[in-house]
Amino acid sequence: MLGPMLFKIYSSSLHGIWAYLVDVEVDVSLGLPHFITVGLPDMAIRESKERIRAALKNCGYGFPPRKIVVNLAPADRKKEGSAYDLPVSLGILASYDLFPLDSLRDYLFLGELALDGSLKPVKGVLSSTVLAKKMGFKGIVIPKENGMEAALVPEIAVFSLDNLVQVVKLLRREEPAIAPQNYSMAELFPVESYEVDFREIKGQQHVKRALEVAAAGSHNVLMIGPPGAGKTMLAKRLPSILPPMTFEEIIEVTQIYSVAGLLKDRGAVGERPFRSPHHTISDAGLIGGGSIPRPGEVSLAHNGVLFLDELPEFRKGVLDDLRQPLEDRNVTISRALMSVSFPSSFMLVAAMNPRNEAEFSDGLQTKYYSKISKPLLDRIDIQIEVPKVEFKEIVSKTEGESSDTIRKRIARARAVQLERFAEKRIYSNAEMETRDVKKFCPIGDKGQKLLEMAVNRLGFSARAYTRALKVARTIADLSGEARICSRHISEAIQYRQMDKYI
Repeated sequence: MLGPMLFKIYSSSLHGIWAYLVDVEVDVSLGLPHFITVGLPDMAIRESKERIRAALKNCGYGFPPRKIVVNLAPADRKKEGSAYDLPVSLGILASYDLFPLDSLRDYLFLGELALDGSLKPVKGVLSSTVLAKKMGFKGIVIPKENGMEAALVPEIAVFSLDNLVQVVKLLRREEPAIAPQNYSMAELFPVESYEVDFREIKGQQHVKRALEVAAAGSHNVLMIGPPGAGKTMLAKRLPSILPPMTFEEIIEVTQIYSVAGLLKDRGAVGERPFRSPHHTISDAGLIGGGSIPRPGEVSLAHNGVLFLDELPEFRKGVLDDLRQPLEDRNVTISRALMSVSFPSSFMLVAAMNPRNEAEFSDGLQTKYYSKISKPLLDRIDIQIEVPKVEFKEIVSKTEGESSDTIRKRIARARAVQLERFAEKRIYSNAEMETRDVKKFCPIGDKGQKLLEMAVNRLGFSARAYTRALKVARTIADLSGEARICSRHISEAIQYRQMDKYI
């Protein structure tokens, strides 16, 4: 080791679900032994000096008795996590001339160090790999357990290694060279295998029809009925009839789960998410939050289903927070130093349980339904009553349609919608804006009169009127018809019978 030296290693940090480049600058100079990290580090980063010191010693490299200053640039953004252990340790090892300095410019480095020098998995590796490819790096160096996640990004070398010694060998270009990891498509994209099926549901034909319409157009649903009617059972089977996720959807969902640290040993999230938070959940748990914002349940349900059972039991403030993600399909969390957005395009499926038969009688329906605010109800396209299942249906040996059969019909309807909105960033009828409804949902005089009746007698708001048209458009798509007929509008109106009670 010679005189004062400054080394730069490239890493990344997260802003929402996207990564940005972080320059890890390590200055090793003469002076009293001291280790300091600047650049708005959190406690996990500040503690890294002890992990790095032990890891270098146990790998046989030693720790220089010098003044070491680490700067994480840009310095005006808060950094968190343990992913900087690896790049900081490489900056210290560079002062020993263990490898060519130009090799540090070839890769983006992420990884937490164990005390024995092994690499432990970190969050957000998929987003960092996307960044590494965009920035033109030759590859990304990460812990072994993050390898499958990073391999989702094509055309970039992924070096998922076990320990610090292997990283040094990679930088020294020793023979045999450490090769990037390759994974099969079966490993990266697991085949969907739902454990539940719609054929297991007895009766409730009109409810299953309503859920089919909802799945075909990605419409929100509210189910009201007594306990034991099958509302939860129906909701849990809804993902099994949704069309398979596209590659872009898989990447988006996997990024969210990677940032949240929920990927575990999966390379990708291949099934549509189903999230069912308890009614005691906080605002931050549902929408997202924290000093450095993290995705909440609405984002973890992205491209899938968010199921809220016992809807009136959720705090009013929590339910009001749902309005923005339901309308914008995106949630923005603002803090003093930053504003972060997370995607939240999900199907809301909610359920309400009257406590007893008297509470569900005609005289008390208005009081019970009023527990849900009108603005929230307006954003729920389909509202259906789920009656108690009759005994003859419970013991019936007749099986209903399978999820696979229903999913095929829904896939055909979704294909029509994708073609319809090919020139727009819209993927389902529920996402149409007002101008799109005017263009793609023309109706005749008879249909107009039906909707006029709904506004005057059932109390439809302007938003409810528009959403009824969207549902009618989906019903027509399921029927394979280009024009919306009066029977489609009539069915769509029947799915909003609860507007009159609120």
